[in-house]
Amino acid sequence: MPGMSRKAAVALAASASLALLATACTGQSGSAGDDDASQETTLNFWHAWSAPAEVKAVRKLVAGFEKAHPNIHVNVVGNMTDDKINQALRSGGGRAPDVISSFTTNNVGKFCSSGALVDLDPYFEKAGIDPGTTFPKAMNEYTRFDGDRCTVPLLGDAYGLYYNKTAFEKAGITSPPKTWSQFKKDAQKLTITDGDSYRQLGFMPDYHGWETTTEHYLAQFSPTYFGKDGASQLATDPAFEAGFRMQKDLVDGLGGFKKLETYRAKLGDEWGPKHPFHTGQVAMQLDGEWRLGMALEAKPGFEIGVAPLPVPDDQADQYGKGYITGTIAGIAATSHKRNAAWELVKYMTTDTDAVVGFSNDLHNVPSTLAALKSPKLTYDPRFKTFLDIAADPNSTTSPASVNGGVYLTTIQQLGYDYESGKVTDLKAALKKTAAQIDTDIAQAE
Repeated sequence: MPGMSRKAAVALAASASLALLATACTGQSGSAGDDDASQETTLNFWHAWSAPAEVKAVRKLVAGFEKAHPNIHVNVVGNMTDDKINQALRSGGGRAPDVISSFTTNNVGKFCSSGALVDLDPYFEKAGIDPGTTFPKAMNEYTRFDGDRCTVPLLGDAYGLYYNKTAFEKAGITSPPKTWSQFKKDAQKLTITDGDSYRQLGFMPDYHGWETTTEHYLAQFSPTYFGKDGASQLATDPAFEAGFRMQKDLVDGLGGFKKLETYRAKLGDEWGPKHPFHTGQVAMQLDGEWRLGMALEAKPGFEIGVAPLPVPDDQADQYGKGYITGTIAGIAATSHKRNAAWELVKYMTTDTDAVVGFSNDLHNVPSTLAALKSPKLTYDPRFKTFLDIAADPNSTTSPASVNGGVYLTTIQQLGYDYESGKVTDLKAALKKTAAQIDTDIAQAE
């Protein structure tokens, strides 16, 4: 599944890739190419997909481009991690990529600030394409950093709520919860204890759970991670404190951290058929759009429901939003074929039929507003929930930073410490964590 590949790639690339990017500065990110895209040429395109079905989908996408541009040939290289891509972006050469795609949106800040990828704004302007009206708001945001649009969205992921309809009916719940207070009540109704453990848990709120990261929770509170001066807003934007307290309230209300962790340790892993949502051991699950296909393949003994994640009670009018991330594409600053490379990037990311076909093949969310509405999309009716989340202007993402996703790791650690009881003064911890984030970013600049 695409989600599995992306998850693994992010985990492997998050740290080592930053060190490589720090020395990848070319100083040429803003200059336009001088090649003639109408002449015969060959491009190198490196991507991270590795599963046979994914590789086939990429080749089909590229074949469509080559048919539309018979003079441009594309050498496709798959299963490329960010580490390998960054090494090639730094060294250049004839075998290095002209165009890359990455699962690691957290590295956009490094890609842009280091000059490893070219600024695409001049190309969009020349082509008469407005990114603001072409891409969903959150996707448009996570592909740029500090005024530099060095990447572009290439399919996306949207996070929502999966729920066990059979368990809902038995508990007398008629519809998925829309606010966090409703969610807590439903999670408690759905929880069936078995001595010191659970026979069925309404929801696993722990940050060590499956996809229950701080950024996925916090997205529903629409926080502002950084101010205009670049400083962390963790201690000043009340959305952060509200998000942490809501999650801790769920932990305490569903049995406490120790009891939940003991139960979690006995459950299946995130990517196998024994995922606790598949088996019915957990009745609700926060997850991405790829989970639907994986859950259906597991043939659960219940009907699966899909809905947006709840929102804070005072933001009930924004129900329908969610967390957005995805794959990114860009043009290598070391490439001498930038105009031809732009033709490939433009086709893959803005041609509606191309985006729709790629989405249909990979079962990921389309990355243009036109593709999200295309009648050519084929999907399970429940998948539309994720299309709507992606198109919702209130949906959010985690912004790019000069040191990648380090600030998210720091916030996640605070989450672990707070939910477990190690941190008891949340306000003080938020201030300390914000200061740490600011220090880390200053050292990286």
